[in-house]
Amino acid sequence: MLNFKYEKTLKKLRDILLTENQENFKMIQLYVAYLEGNADEEDLKKANDQFGEILKNLGLGFLVILPFSPVTIPFLFKKAQELNIDLVPNWYKALSKSDDRLE
Repeated sequence: MLNFKYEKTLKKLRDILLTENQENFKMIQLYVAYLEGNADEEDLKKANDQFGEILKNLGLGFLVILPFSPVTIPFLFKKAQELNIDLVPNWYKALSKSDDRLE
């Protein structure tokens, strides 16, 4: 029973990360198309949004290796919430949706 829950969670994580990889590839293609003059401002906005997601991932990874991270991470998330800044990547939000939560 417990192995099934872990397997289901790992499969969902794999699917989310594969989707993220595809979105990163599309982002690069959109940047190249924009540089060549074949993309409009809407395409550039999509690419910039995906680049923002990459920066969120890097930021969370950096926060984990900081000294006193058990103290600094909750503090930063609280301050970001007060300022309406979203620090959590969309792939993580999709992983923890309430309808897919394992209990």
